[in-house]
Amino acid sequence: MSNQDRIIGKHVYGNLYEVDAALADNESYLKKLVLKAVEKANATLIDIRSWNIEGERGGVSVIALVAESHIAVHTWREYRYATVDVYTCGERTDPWKAFDVILKGLSPKYYTVHYSDRSQLPRGYHS
Repeated sequence: MSNQDRIIGKHVYGNLYEVDAALADNESYLKKLVLKAVEKANATLIDIRSWNIEGERGGVSVIALVAESHIAVHTWREYRYATVDVYTCGERTDPWKAFDVILKGLSPKYYTVHYSDRSQLPRGYHS
């Protein structure tokens, strides 16, 4: 089966620790950062939304819906913590580039990152 006959899914996600509290609380900055990540991933933006969640354990959430799936960042200002989720489909997108843009933009003291192949198994495959 050729790659054109199946879904190529690439999922990069991670946790960012000890991010700058001012950046983690800056909705406008985070939205621009996610837009830059969409561009670097070579993804096609459909819409981007953001929310500033008040109160204890509050923070900012930014979600970009892209034709190839999504890019999301969630921050918790009080904990100086953020999660990043980049899921793209297709051979022409690169979720690692998007993750790297967000990582550099939030400059955590340390982080974890994971990768999952979300590709469709060939038709007729049985385990």
